[in-house]
Amino acid sequence: MSNMVLPPIQIVPTSAASDAPGFGAEVRGIDLRSLSEVAFASIEQAWIDHQVLLFRDQRLTDHDLIMFARRFGDLDQAPIQENGQRFVAGIPEIYVVSNVVENGVAIGSLGAGEAVWHTDMSYLEAPPKASMLHALEVPAAGGDTSFCDMYAAFDSLPETLRRRAIGLRVKHDGTYNSGGYLRQGVIPSDDPRDAPGRLHPLVCTHPESGRRMLYLGRRRMAWIGGMDVAASEALLDEIWAHATQAAFTWTHRWRVGDLVLWDNRCTMHRRDPFDAAARRIMHRTQISGSAPPAG
Repeated sequence: MSNMVLPPIQIVPTSAASDAPGFGAEVRGIDLRSLSEVAFASIEQAWIDHQVLLFRDQRLTDHDLIMFARRFGDLDQAPIQENGQRFVAGIPEIYVVSNVVENGVAIGSLGAGEAVWHTDMSYLEAPPKASMLHALEVPAAGGDTSFCDMYAAFDSLPETLRRRAIGLRVKHDGTYNSGGYLRQGVIPSDDPRDAPGRLHPLVCTHPESGRRMLYLGRRRMAWIGGMDVAASEALLDEIWAHATQAAFTWTHRWRVGDLVLWDNRCTMHRRDPFDAAARRIMHRTQISGSAPPAG
């Protein structure tokens, strides 16, 4: 039998974010179930270079998903959410994102509504460094996911705003998830200074690329440490309006079999709402962070 020569991996930038060249790429010519060390090294470097990677037509079992995710590092267990089934039975590292209800019980979290701009679990001392989402069922319309380049957001800050942002620390709230649901076991507060969460530098340096970026987390209940609440709100509104411009974003329309991997440290993401009568089932894994974000 002759040796079969596999086609080379292709890294194709999306070029979708007009003011963020190189943000997002599709990886072609790869089956994530059978990945050599050389191929994985190429994928890992592409992830650092492009921040968000799309892999089409990946027919992965949950075991396959776990094995691929573990190549990037240790995995977090699924976070406690508002209701429903927290994770895949017997696999606590796979978090179920779904609106489907079976026998009166939600099989996952986040429902069918909008998920606002956020960074996954940034209210932790050491947030996850990466997340990946595998599409099992998708609606005919809606449920698209958008990603935002936080390198480009920092690089393009007006000089006066940049000087104000450097050196500040922002509180990342742990009261609500990205769907706006109160997390289980949390008592809400109307004052962001008293709410659960962590202070992280507003401007951080990526530990692998060495590039500087904004690190915002999510807008609701955010607070700049040591600042009057009204002044904090005004400054955060200005920074968020700049950071979430369409020019820094790429929107992905899902197909069954898609897997998207993103760098949780230098991106934010959001989800469009969709018809609650439609079915959407996604399985997510997260790669653990090893240290708090550094300024």
